[in-house]
Amino acid sequence: MAQNETVYAFLTKTYKPNEPIFLSEVRVPRVKESSVRQQFKKLTEEGLLKRFDTGVYYLPAKSMFRSGSVLSVDEVIRRKYLMDGDTPCGYMCGVYLANQLGLTSQVPGAYEICTNKATTDYRETRLANLKVVLRKPYYRVDKDNVTTLQFLDLLREIGEISETEGEELKERLISYMQKKKIRFDDMEPFLRYYPDRIYKNMYEVGLLNGVSS
Repeated sequence: MAQNETVYAFLTKTYKPNEPIFLSEVRVPRVKESSVRQQFKKLTEEGLLKRFDTGVYYLPAKSMFRSGSVLSVDEVIRRKYLMDGDTPCGYMCGVYLANQLGLTSQVPGAYEICTNKATTDYRETRLANLKVVLRKPYYRVDKDNVTTLQFLDLLREIGEISETEGEELKERLISYMQKKKIRFDDMEPFLRYYPDRIYKNMYEVGLLNGVSS
């Protein structure tokens, strides 16, 4: 079997159509990494593989459109920054969650992400011409704390990004906590890792003494 056939057979067996393929992670048995890169280029030229961005490819799903199927940016971000295999390692932060909760009408100008994969406290990069801001989380993210840490990040900057105030803001935050089953006891162990202003913010929105305050 020719190398391009070997690589393509491996990809179709390992990945589903429209699933992000990160070239740096691909290891084809009995094929050198340099050869894998060459075959990716050939497969892309043949239309069997599509390039999303530098080092990111996908097997195009069948489509009625001539341009073919398009890979979801959100799925690339999820696989690249929010998951480590099957384990959560990051979350969206900044305006994103506030917008989801209806606390602001502001549309995020960039994908802001807290992730264990960040190597610095703040770094700007681009993904398919979209701005991505990577931040180190205040505490290492795992499957048990990811929702709590994301909520604490929102509280840390709630005064700057929320257009909602008073009882309406408190009710929406409490409703979100109840929906996600976040308790004050869940947040308490992580508070010492956050800037002191988070206590002020929690007091002002009525959450410092728990959701019943």
